[in-house]
Amino acid sequence: MGESDNPRRRRAQAHRLKRLHSAAIQPPRGAESDAMVDCGWGRLFFGHTFESTEKLAEVLCAEGPDRRDIAFYVREPHVLLAMAPQELFLDPSHTFRLDLSTYRAAARRRKGFHIRRLGTRADAEAVNAIYAQRHMVQVPPEFFWSRRDGRTLTVLVAEDTETGEILGSVMGVDHARAFSDPEGGSSLWCLAVSAQAPHAGLGESLVRKLAEHFKARGAAFMDLSVLHDNEQAIALYEKLGFRRVQVFAVKRRNVINEKLYAGAIADEGFNPYAQIVVDEARRRGIHVEVIDAEGGFFRLTHGGRSIRCREALSELTSAVAMSICDDKRATRRIVEGAGVRVPDQITTDDPAERAAFLKRYGSVVVKPARGEQGRGVAVGLTEEAEIEAAVAAARAHCNDVIVEECFQGEDLRLVVIDYRVVACAIRRPARIVGDGRATVRDLIEMQSRRREAATQGESSIPCDAETERCLAAAGYGFDDVPDQGVEINVRKTANLHTGGTIHDVTDETHPKLIDAAIKAARAIEIPVTGIDLMVKSAREPDYVFIEANERPGLANHEPQPTAERYIDLLFPLSIPQAVREAQRRRRE
Repeated sequence: MGESDNPRRRRAQAHRLKRLHSAAIQPPRGAESDAMVDCGWGRLFFGHTFESTEKLAEVLCAEGPDRRDIAFYVREPHVLLAMAPQELFLDPSHTFRLDLSTYRAAARRRKGFHIRRLGTRADAEAVNAIYAQRHMVQVPPEFFWSRRDGRTLTVLVAEDTETGEILGSVMGVDHARAFSDPEGGSSLWCLAVSAQAPHAGLGESLVRKLAEHFKARGAAFMDLSVLHDNEQAIALYEKLGFRRVQVFAVKRRNVINEKLYAGAIADEGFNPYAQIVVDEARRRGIHVEVIDAEGGFFRLTHGGRSIRCREALSELTSAVAMSICDDKRATRRIVEGAGVRVPDQITTDDPAERAAFLKRYGSVVVKPARGEQGRGVAVGLTEEAEIEAAVAAARAHCNDVIVEECFQGEDLRLVVIDYRVVACAIRRPARIVGDGRATVRDLIEMQSRRREAATQGESSIPCDAETERCLAAAGYGFDDVPDQGVEINVRKTANLHTGGTIHDVTDETHPKLIDAAIKAARAIEIPVTGIDLMVKSAREPDYVFIEANERPGLANHEPQPTAERYIDLLFPLSIPQAVREAQRRRRE
């Protein structure tokens, strides 16, 4: 008889869960009163330690700006809400509990990443970047750093074994350390995984590692709070053995959690690239008129000035500048005339010339002369047959096709607004990491779901002929099962719409690359653009110009202030005074 079929074991577990649940909603005898832990993103109040509901309401209403305080284990939420009905609300989240006395570690550890405690300021900054990506409240890096050796808070990070990149994080609170909890509890907060992480199972591994950490400390259980409609997360927690308990949380009404108490704002239908601009405009009191949400068109009006936009494209960009960006051949000629380095290319429709060009460079790129979002682009072609097939595919998007030398390196996007570089990011092709169980097709689908969730459907990996070609070059087919830890690039292009990932390098980009981007923007005379360069490294000066985009996706570069600088350009009088002062000091 298995464990799940043992009636005595089932009754014992049910009794244990009932006891733990009962303890969570009763005043803990011997615990410190009015207990609170500062978590960096806000204060966590242990509501069941407050003898006075009035005191709990008072501290919640004293929440600081840009913080997210939480009162957890609130015994009488209806009474607490009645104390300040205009300021407080009942969090629409479920509480789940893991009984650590019966928890068993995973029999198999995943490869490709490892989990450790947060240990450096760089770790803290990387965690904040993931928080920003997930629209979570960021934590001052010095807070993380000052508490890296503390025992009340534990912050774990998942680090890519090969690159050292931080891919996810989770925070845990030791209740015994926080308020001398006689029940020996603990709780999990702020589980966040980068939308660009190539590894499966990061979230599960972080939860397991934290559970093992608290179990080793002798904790009896680990609780967590999850939004009631987050079905994917709830399924993971239930898989790991968490069970729902009737525990309530109360929060203060603020702009961060407005959607939780005011109801969902009517979906206007904007994609993320238009929404980030609209949100920034509304924050400044700029009127937004929706023209065509599906196409990303809207009008902004402020102080007698009215400008129509389509995402990051506005009336300030001329039709001439747009037509230059639209034709990659014209773009190349104009930026080359301004002293920007460009790759060699041919545009004649002659297979013999294409074969000679391939022989000269060994590897080429084929792309339509007009197009966007990486459609019809094939990179790293080394065979004549591949080139001719790619030319035929590119003609589906534009009759004129370019064959270009392939510059080996990384794809660097620089966002230029008002002839200043605001954000720089390395864009990498979509890749998957094998786990020894799932097929290539399944791994692609899992990665695509993560990318779609993070980009509101804007990024996914297509299972098309180009993906099949890239897989074949790596020795795989869609139905093969890669060994655990094996990494496979499933696309050659780094375009985000085909599942590529973006990695911020704004603070480390070489000045010559920034100068080249500004030169290209000025040559085209375009006030807002995304300049694409192929580079050996963002820290090195070597590059070749690839193309200019008249409608760069500003949402891809958070937390860099791309939307803020875009609105600054459109409506200079709306710039906050503090920003004006900072800009003035820089000019001086």
